[in-house]
Amino acid sequence: MHYTGTIWRPPYEAGSLLLQATAGCTHHRCKFCTLYRDLPYPFRMSPLEQIEADLLEAQMTLRGRRDKPLVRRVFLVGGNPFALEFKRLRRIGELVQTYFPECGSIGCFARITDISAKTDQELRQLGQLGYQGLSIGVETGDGDALAFMDKGFGPEDILRESRRLEEAGIAYHFFYLAGLSGAGRGEEAARRSAALFNRTKPGILGSSMLTVYPGSRLWQEQQAGNWQEAGELEKLRELRTLIRELTVPLYFATLGETNGVRVEGELPGARKELLAQLDQVLAAGDEGEAALRRYREDLAAG
Repeated sequence: MHYTGTIWRPPYEAGSLLLQATAGCTHHRCKFCTLYRDLPYPFRMSPLEQIEADLLEAQMTLRGRRDKPLVRRVFLVGGNPFALEFKRLRRIGELVQTYFPECGSIGCFARITDISAKTDQELRQLGQLGYQGLSIGVETGDGDALAFMDKGFGPEDILRESRRLEEAGIAYHFFYLAGLSGAGRGEEAARRSAALFNRTKPGILGSSMLTVYPGSRLWQEQQAGNWQEAGELEKLRELRTLIRELTVPLYFATLGETNGVRVEGELPGARKELLAQLDQVLAAGDEGEAALRRYREDLAAG
């Protein structure tokens, strides 16, 4: 199998066949992001011949096992494979069905701008081919933070493209990044985000917690005094506000190692339980802040 650099996937894709379709990210400008700094280029498409060779290798390897596992889902590896043009995504979907006809769906990371670049008809056809459960890093519903972080889209774009996915029959998940709005703005960002998300239909809302890595554009902004990082308990209060304000049914989970505190459950049913878990950590006060800050600093140090 061909894989380039560090392979990133959502935790809920652990059971999926990982197939590299791209490497890197087409945007490559988010101030906080350092995910693909180990690559010698910002973005690259995998040749179709390489993708087919990987599918053949996976087929031969898996079919050779005694239990003959079925591949129910394929996850396309790369920063945002949904940026590929419609014809290429269609061909990849056809190849997946050729080698794994039992595969019911194909997922990948997607940017909001990847969706807007496709027509309604193209989205419908991709949905029919099995493209489902797209993982979208919307990060926040705070338009000011999105603009400062150079995300390349705003809240109105998130709403519009989410609805286009729904109309095309394509399910999707959101990633939220607590702390993105900076010190003193977390709870307001959570309220703005909840107001936006309540108008959409993500199946999963996975929350990570911002870590400022040395060398990132955000680290440079912080050093210049243009942005101030929120404290660890402030980030948790932001999450608490987000959970409290969400009314749309979805599965909420703090996903990934950036979270020093893990909570997860179906909303709205698990709301009280999740809030109680966060309240228990918040009650630790300065001691909790110090422990979580040490955890964050260890992450930033690599």
